[in-house]
Amino acid sequence: MNIPEIKLGIIAVSRDCFPIGLSEMRRKNIVSAFGEGLYECPVTVENEADAQKAIDDVKAHGVNALVVFLGNFGPETPETLLVKKFDGPAMCIAAAEGDGDLIDGRGDAYCGMLNCSYNLGMRKLSAYIPEYPVGDAEDCVKMIKDFVPVARGILGVRNLKIITFGPRPQDFFACNAPIKGLYEIGVEIEENSELDLLVSYKEHAGDARIPEVIADMKKEMGGNIYEDMLERMAQFELTLLDWAENHRGDRKYVAFADKCWPAFPEQFGFEPCYVNSRLAARGIPVACEVDIYGTLSEYIGACVTQDAVTLLDINNSVPKYIYDEEIKGKFNYKLTDTFMGFHCGNTPSCKMCDGCGVKYQLIQHRLLEPAGSEPDFTRGTLEGDIAPSDITFFRLQCDSEGNLRSYIAQGEVLPVATRSFGGIGVFAIPEMGRFYRHVLIQNRFPHHGAVAFAHCGKALYEVFKYLGVTDIEYNRPANVRYAHENPWG
Repeated sequence: MNIPEIKLGIIAVSRDCFPIGLSEMRRKNIVSAFGEGLYECPVTVENEADAQKAIDDVKAHGVNALVVFLGNFGPETPETLLVKKFDGPAMCIAAAEGDGDLIDGRGDAYCGMLNCSYNLGMRKLSAYIPEYPVGDAEDCVKMIKDFVPVARGILGVRNLKIITFGPRPQDFFACNAPIKGLYEIGVEIEENSELDLLVSYKEHAGDARIPEVIADMKKEMGGNIYEDMLERMAQFELTLLDWAENHRGDRKYVAFADKCWPAFPEQFGFEPCYVNSRLAARGIPVACEVDIYGTLSEYIGACVTQDAVTLLDINNSVPKYIYDEEIKGKFNYKLTDTFMGFHCGNTPSCKMCDGCGVKYQLIQHRLLEPAGSEPDFTRGTLEGDIAPSDITFFRLQCDSEGNLRSYIAQGEVLPVATRSFGGIGVFAIPEMGRFYRHVLIQNRFPHHGAVAFAHCGKALYEVFKYLGVTDIEYNRPANVRYAHENPWG
């Protein structure tokens, strides 16, 4: 319920000096090839009055993601007004020739697409245009299906409220988040005190729903959980869910960025990590350390993949002895291509190896509880190795100057035991060492990165581009130099 459901619609446009039947035939061929799930607007747009009729029609049929189809050259003003008037993400594609002769059956949409793009720019409108936006019915179906995860990301962002409980921990300037960038892309934010959260938590004591949540936690974790912690954690989960429902306002979707240390565990009596992981598994990311752009990134990843996501520190290098024993000669990665992604225990259990369990936060135990004592209020993290998987590591960030910038890097979690603590995995990304130096360090990105458990860089790139982000970095191949990379090594 926290991720958009896409209802696609297609509107064909036609330049009045070209056969309108050509656009209509080609539109019908696309709808037929697509199958269920693509609404066919019966209005073929030749002029501005047609454009308004078409918009009214698709709105009446619940369309929230629009395909503007140039079945022939297309009318420049009406087709771009469709993008302007439609309240949702739109894509523009064009028909290839080949389904008729080259006299009465030639549409020139290849040419018309250039003018479409020019007019979108004149009106400062955003539209998704595929890498090669011209094709027959089968080609266009593939383009439209590529558009779906992009549209989910755009709709999610435009209807998102990020709720924070802060402020960020002292000395975590890396999680500083100028909110200017949020407003620029349409995200709403509600900033609260950690004390507000504590008051609400106490009000949920004895909530009649707690036993049901406890039963679900037991089912999820089996015996790998602290029995005496269950009521507190269930009470906190209900606190967050109720806050989301009562504070979403006019927004459809919610994500959290919460302060989780140093005061939280002692005052609440547990670490929030496991509960955070459960919400993330339901499409409601809860970022650690009030990382507002971390949770925004996570949420975009959840929309694109329709799957659980996580937020991890780009944390530590892989020791040479582990690389030599477990990776070298078995996987096509250099030592510098590898690193460990870690956080205290916020990764959903569905993305963890068998045997993961709710344990205690070792770092906080060292800091907050007496030396040599058994862990008490520092319990509540979800510990274990992250399961092998394709991944995309990425982040959308507003820098200290108020500029939106981002990175995307595809790789994998290797089937290699970490021999460490927390929610942690051995990650491998081609040319990670250079990416680490010339993107993450050079462009001053913080230590947190969002992780989607799939290769979804293509869709993420289009989402960021649609949102107006012009600085989108990636892990460049060995033969492609970064701007600040020393050419002599």
